[in-house]
Amino acid sequence: MVSVSRKGVFGGTCAVMTIIGIVVSSGTVTTSEAGLKLIGDAESCHRDPYVCPAGVLTDGIGNTHGVKAGVRKSDAQIAADWEKNILQAESCVNKYANGKKLNQGQFDAVTSITFNAGCGQMQNSTMFRMFRDGKFTEACNQFPRWIYGGGKQLPGLVNRREREKAMCLRGTL
Repeated sequence: MVSVSRKGVFGGTCAVMTIIGIVVSSGTVTTSEAGLKLIGDAESCHRDPYVCPAGVLTDGIGNTHGVKAGVRKSDAQIAADWEKNILQAESCVNKYANGKKLNQGQFDAVTSITFNAGCGQMQNSTMFRMFRDGKFTEACNQFPRWIYGGGKQLPGLVNRREREKAMCLRGTL
């Protein structure tokens, strides 16, 4: 049986900026480099699978799709998974949060929280409803409500939500 680390230090780490460079060079994501950096820094990058604070087997930069215990990934594999996950989050933002009407900071911040919490959690949220209704500042002020993982407040989420809220509010006041 292959063991998996609970902290994400089971094996090698990878450089978030290297993965960002690969994803940005593909030209397929709408999220800016600053938005990708916010997500990448919050998630960190791991070549080997680990169990995240919510108890989910994860690898790369917050990837939970098709993760197999004991399988180490290359930069190219991590970038491909991350790009797919970012595109899914962006699609959700466009479909349920008025994404085409958001400025870049709003779009990046909302993509970050959607990447983290999942489209299923976000699509019917008060935040997304406010974005659909054009209440952008009010929607940006919803970020601090999303600080729980596995039923408890997580310091990493408190920090991430503060950064997302600040990014979201730029240009809306």
